[in-house]
Parts: sequence; structure tokens; C-alpha cells
Amino acid sequence: MYGKCGSPEDARNVFDKMVARNLVSWTSIIAGYSQNRREIEAIDLYFHMRRSGILPDHFTFGNMLRVCSGLNDIELGRQFHAAVIKSEYGLERIAQNALVAMYTKFNRIDDALVLFDRISEKDTVLWGSMVGGLAQQGCPVEALQLFKEMLSMDGLFPNEFIFSSAFSACSSLFQLEYGKQLHSLSIKFGLGGDVFAGCSLSNFYAKCGSLYSAKMAFIQIQNPDLVAWNAITAGFAYSCDVNEAMECFSRMRHSGFIPNEITILGLLTSPSTLTQGQQVHCYVIKTGFNLDVRICNTLLTMYAKCSDLSKVFHLFEEMKNAVDLVSWNAVLTACLQHNQVNDVFRLLKFMHSSQYKPDEITVCIVLGACSSLASLKMGNQVHVYVMKSGLETEILVANGLIDMYTKCGALESARNLFEAMRSPDVVSWSSLIVAYAQFGYGDEALKLFETMRSLGTKPNHVTYVGVLSACSRVGYIEEAFHHYRTMEADYGITPTKEHCSCIVDLLARAGRLEEAEKFINQMQFHPDSIIWKTLLAACATQKNVKIGKRAMDGILKLDPSSSAAHVLLCNIYALTGSWEDVATMRTLMRSRNVRKVPGISWIELRDQDLFLMDRGKQN
Repeated sequence: MYGKCGSPEDARNVFDKMVARNLVSWTSIIAGYSQNRREIEAIDLYFHMRRSGILPDHFTFGNMLRVCSGLNDIELGRQFHAAVIKSEYGLERIAQNALVAMYTKFNRIDDALVLFDRISEKDTVLWGSMVGGLAQQGCPVEALQLFKEMLSMDGLFPNEFIFSSAFSACSSLFQLEYGKQLHSLSIKFGLGGDVFAGCSLSNFYAKCGSLYSAKMAFIQIQNPDLVAWNAITAGFAYSCDVNEAMECFSRMRHSGFIPNEITILGLLTSPSTLTQGQQVHCYVIKTGFNLDVRICNTLLTMYAKCSDLSKVFHLFEEMKNAVDLVSWNAVLTACLQHNQVNDVFRLLKFMHSSQYKPDEITVCIVLGACSSLASLKMGNQVHVYVMKSGLETEILVANGLIDMYTKCGALESARNLFEAMRSPDVVSWSSLIVAYAQFGYGDEALKLFETMRSLGTKPNHVTYVGVLSACSRVGYIEEAFHHYRTMEADYGITPTKEHCSCIVDLLARAGRLEEAEKFINQMQFHPDSIIWKTLLAACATQKNVKIGKRAMDGILKLDPSSSAAHVLLCNIYALTGSWEDVATMRTLMRSRNVRKVPGISWIELRDQDLFLMDRGKQN
């Protein structure tokens, strides 16, 4: 009783005064500490029990496996797994369920599935652990497949927890139709008004953009609790409908519920305006939530998105001793987002003098700053720091280094780092493929792509941007169209504007301007200014005035003040000898107050940053 009521100290007092203790006594006190996140004490008690000569049973093992999950200690979990096998309780459901839940918690999905398949008689708890584990660990398709398999089993019926996991899987896939079918099924099983399933259902509809359905699902909940209110509020905030989220927040308070830190974090997910964010910030100060470092860190991110850096710095100063490593990373990210790269390096020096040292996230932010400046010298210094701090084995850091080297033009350094990686992921491959394509090594980029596929790494949309760019650089038109047509069929990658821009660039480089224009007009979405500028630049090379005018019209509809469009068309007229049209264009530019943006170069000279402006080309 004391353990379940959150008072393990009182439970221990009773336990210590017991004259005789049996297995139930030891298991109860271990469970009390486990339930209250006191895992170290639970482990100590377990070994005291063993030294006293009492052997554990399946209840004890179940608690200890949950302790391993709480400590995030996979090696200790494997040791207890071995102990379960050696004991006589390896076939007990409680131990089996705890093992499956532990392995899914550690993202050891393959191990969990092996155990799951070996269990002959599976109960609802076991199915729920497996479906929930797959949904939480980024395997939504597999979770839904297992859910479907469970429905075909005689005598088994999904409960509200399993439906909640299934709705979460649909949210990850953004599959509105799948979720609607599951919604109907939950009603048939009598769970239409359940709080737990209703929370996930409402959140699912909100994430899929069906806000009316999200609200209706919430209304169907018979007795919504604080968790349900938090879910619907966060769902609207996630969908960027902040007005609806604020209304839910107000209704929740009028219903008698006191918001907690989860409520505030949900509200701050995506404030659309600075005013709304400041309203939440005022409430945070009034209620004392400004002492919660997680909320302060989220406020830092919010101000970085909605305001200038001055408010970010002001809040960071107010936090004083309440800052943590996440706070430092949030401020550094804000500086990078606002292109204040020098502030990144300045704050990094202050961070070194604090109690917090850079982690892999910090290093990636600093590498982003080096990439922004194309500063190979600074990037090399960060690389040395990475090697000294032992962070070179982190895949995130390795990918950041590759990206930095490629953006600084050091392809050989990027390739050497890539070759030294034990298990490069799709980001590693894509960064190198895109870099080789951008620097004109199209054949090498395509070779890397084929090697990547032969090793079983699944490409993503960025990979195909690099592949199509490589084809464009070397003029492989048929091969580019083959990749463009098959990337959705082979890997489920729907073509984006970036892919279409590569095809337009490919056709334009080949001089096939009519085909490029036809391709633009047949795209499933409206072309942006970059696509039209790509065509217009090719028209300047090919001296095609007719298509050039239409490309300029497409640009000006999106950006009437675009100086590039006017200048490029003016150049086309000049190349074709149409000097009257050149004069007309210059007059038009003056009347619209359109001026060519002067070129700017950045260099380092004796450790000083110098910006050189090309004043000769301003007019």
C-alpha cells in the first residue's frame, strides 16, 4: 500500500521492523521502490534478498526487468534475462511480458520479436507490449500489421491501451483513412468514450489536420481528465491552430483543472505570433512555472522562432543558475537561425567556462556555423575538439563533419571521414552524394548511389536530389527520368519541388527549353521562383526571348520586386541585340525601384572578417 501510494520510505520502515520476511515481503518492497523510480535501491534490495537465501519468482523478475528499463541499462537487463532462463519461471507470462516490454523499451525490436514469436500462448498484455513498443520505436507499419494479426486471434480483444498505440502508429504515418477505420473499430469494441483511447484518437486527428474530428473525438470522452485536456491542447498547437489551442486551455481551466508543465509545453509547441507566446510566458511567471528548466528552454525556442535574439538573450540571462545543457544548445541554435554566427562562437567560449561542456548537439550547431561561413579553419578546430572529446563515434557528429567539409569545398576530407565510419547511415551517404553532384563530379555521385543501394541502405528524398543533380551535371537525361519515375515505386518517395527543379535544370542545360517549360506546367504543384529562375537563366544562355518572357512573368507573379528576373531578361535582350527592349527594361526597373543586389564576398585576413562589395555592378 505504501509503495503504490508513493511513499517507499514508509514501506521500508514497515519492512525493516518485520521479524520474518518471505518472498512476498521482499518482492513487495522491491516493487515499491521500482514504482517510485528508485531503481538503485531496488537493485540493492534484490541482492540483499539473494544473500538472505531467498530465490526470486516471476513477480520478482518482472519488477527487476522494469528496473532495468528505468535505468536504461541493457546489459543488466540481459543478465536478468539469463537469470530468468536459468530459473523455473521462464515460461511464466509475467516474466515473458516484462522481457518483451524491456526489449521494446531499449529499441531492441528484433530481440523482442524473437521472444514474442516463441511464446505459444499470448495474452492481451503481451500483444499490447509488442504493438506499443513497435509504435513508440518508429515502426508504425509493423505495429499496425501486428494489430491486424491480433484481431484474427480467437478469444483476444484489443483494449484501450492497444487502440491508443494503433492510433499513435497512424499519427506517425499521417494515414487519416487508417485511423478512421480504427476509430470505427474502437466504437464497436465499446471504447468510443474511453479516456485513454480518446486522448490518442483526438491527438491523431489533430496531427493529420482534421481538427474538427479531433474536437469531436474529445467531446465523446465521457470524463476527460487532465491528460485528455493536455492531449487536445497539444494537438491543436502541433497543427499550428494556436487560437483553438488557447481556447482549449481556457476551457480546461474553467472546468476546474489546474494546468501542469505538460500543458504549458504543449501550448508552446507552435505559437503563431509573438503576442500569443508572450501571453503564455506571463502565465508561466504568474504560476511559478518559470522555475521549470524544461519550460524555460521551450520559451527560448519560442522566442527564437517569433522574435529577435534580444529577447532570447534576456530570458537566458534571467534563467541564471537554472540553465542546463539544453538551454545552452537552444541559445546557440537561435543564434544560428538568425545568422548571427559570430555569437555562436562567442557563446561557445562562455559555455566552456561554465559547468556544462559541449555534447554532440552543441558540436553539430557549431559545425553548422562553420558551414554557414564556409570557414574550413574553424571547422578543422572543431574536428580536433571532437577527436579529443571522444565524440567522433557519434553518427550525428560524423554527419555534421561531413556536411561541414563538403560545404567548405574539402571533398577529400569529407570522403576520408566517410570511409572511416563504421556504419554510415542514409544522411552520411546523401551528404556525400549531394556534395559530389554540386561540385561537378556527377559520375562519382552516381557510383556512390549504386554502392549505397547495393549495401542495403534505403535512400531518402535528399539522396534523390543529389542523384538528379548529378545526372543534370553530366547530361544523363534518360537516367535522370528513370530515377524520377521509379523513386516513388521503389522507395515510396513522392517527388518534391526540389526534384522537379533538378529535372527542369537538366532539360534546360541540355537546351530543351520547350520540354522544360512543358514539364513545369504539368507539375502537380505550383512552381516556385527558383524553378522559374532556373528556366530563365537557361533562356539567357540559349538566347530564347519568347520562353524567357514567360519565365519572367512566372517569377514576377511570386516576387514582383525580383531584381534577378529583370536583370536576366535584360541580358537576354542584350545577347540578341534588342537594345530598345534593353532600354525599356531599364526604364521599367527604375520606375519599379528595382535594383540589382551587389555581389558580396567574405574573406578572412589576419583573423579578421572582411566583407567585399562589388560596387561596380550595382547599376
